[in-house]
Amino acid sequence: MLRHLHIRNYALIGELSVDFAEGFSVITGETGAGKSILLGALGFVLGDRADTGVLFDKEMKCVVEAHFHLSDESLRPLFEKNDLDFDTECIFRRELSPQKKSRAFINDTPVSLQTMKEVGNQLVDIHSQHDSLLLTDADFQLHLLDEIAKNHELLSHYRQEFANYNALSRRLKELQTSAEKNIAENDYLKFQLDELQKAQLKEGEYSEIEQSLKVMENAEEIRSLLFSANGLLESTETAILPQLNELSSVLHRLKQLVPSLEELQERIDSAQVELKDIAYDLDRVGDDAQFDESKLQELQERYDLLNRLMMKHHVKEFEALIELRDALEAKVNAFENIDQEIEQTEKALKEQTLKLQQFATKLHSQRVKAAKTFGESVTDLARQLAMPHAVFQIAVEPLTMFCATGMDQIRFLFSANKGVEVAELSKVASGGELSRLMLSIKSVVSKHSYIPTLIFDEIDTGVSGEVAAKIGGIMQGMGTSLQLISITHLPQVASKAQHHFFIYKDNEGSRTQSHIKLLTAGERVTEIAKMLSNDKVTPEALKAAEVLLEP
Repeated sequence: MLRHLHIRNYALIGELSVDFAEGFSVITGETGAGKSILLGALGFVLGDRADTGVLFDKEMKCVVEAHFHLSDESLRPLFEKNDLDFDTECIFRRELSPQKKSRAFINDTPVSLQTMKEVGNQLVDIHSQHDSLLLTDADFQLHLLDEIAKNHELLSHYRQEFANYNALSRRLKELQTSAEKNIAENDYLKFQLDELQKAQLKEGEYSEIEQSLKVMENAEEIRSLLFSANGLLESTETAILPQLNELSSVLHRLKQLVPSLEELQERIDSAQVELKDIAYDLDRVGDDAQFDESKLQELQERYDLLNRLMMKHHVKEFEALIELRDALEAKVNAFENIDQEIEQTEKALKEQTLKLQQFATKLHSQRVKAAKTFGESVTDLARQLAMPHAVFQIAVEPLTMFCATGMDQIRFLFSANKGVEVAELSKVASGGELSRLMLSIKSVVSKHSYIPTLIFDEIDTGVSGEVAAKIGGIMQGMGTSLQLISITHLPQVASKAQHHFFIYKDNEGSRTQSHIKLLTAGERVTEIAKMLSNDKVTPEALKAAEVLLEP
């Protein structure tokens, strides 16, 4: 429940603090005194958007703080979901600078406006007279019925299963579309893949063929050069190896005479061994460079095939051709597996449909059950508010397809006149009837849902006399199960409250400011007397006020 509200630099409020208590409280005051401003500030600290136009002093920042007492553990998961500390004392703070920078905090933790509003909506329900039009909104109607039916947890499970159902439906549609669309494309891919697979491409073969072709195409020159090299090493009169043999013999005789030359002898021997190896390798190259017409033709045909494939598939590197083959193979395999995947997805969707149907059936059953008691309770209250023949019913009609809230269409039906069939509320209820119905509905819902604080902003406009007294009685009853704060112009309503706040304007100083105070017992009599006699406190009005305030 709302314990304390502190406002600084907001609209007509320079600085204001007010403490609220449990039960039923009313706020009264002359038109324009600042009652709506107070609610605006509360909405601001609960996450409503605002601009710098609300600044009382354009050079200072606006700060609004709301202190709540949380006594229900059911709110803990909401706080934990948003990484907020949960405690019995909770502080909302909102700041707005002259530079239009807004900051929001819950228990000194910075939060987004979305988070502030999400949490705040579970703490305070602010309802104005214009909100009665929500009664004609289908989504709002369903929300109210689910509040009565206590469908929160069941609806949460249903929505999760509905999300899974939608995901499977989308996947199946994608697979089916892909299967239909890609039949022709897959035939073409298979043709391309077949051609590349028949080519039996091997890693590195392109560069090997290029090298072999280069050798075979230059075999004559290679043989000539090898012959020259061989001659220089072994075959000619001036060949290197024979001369090295002769040099080795000379050094062999020398080292016997000059022992220090033994190292030179060894170096010459090493050079002989190396050159003999070179000669052997040159002979082997010569053997490999033998011209083979059939081999050349075979390599050339293979080389031409690889080049045609590279050109056809617009790749410049042979490795890219292999990558393309592998990619085509993966695509074709994926397509060939799509029928199996479609079959598996259809089976999963069928199972998910059955599961979702079970949740939808249970939701429908609980809504039908709640609709009966809800309609009867609202009808009873509405008949107390100058609608003696009122009938309020809720039609829960099954749909043929799943939607985000189940398989139900909700319609609020109403008749204000005896013997007249009920019809859709939006078509037959007047504005005044909607306001009284909303009050009746809020009264019923307040006993079933945990919104600790409910605020009415002149929901009782347009009524008087006995109806006003009945409204006051209903609100008084609501105050036994939650904290109810009502802004009202009706003395009959104000007299039923446990706590009476008065908002007034102070015109002293450089500008008008709004203030609020909790009235004493004597001040309440005077204020209600003013409300009864259009601000003229007569003895008769005072006496009537005292009668209204009697327990």
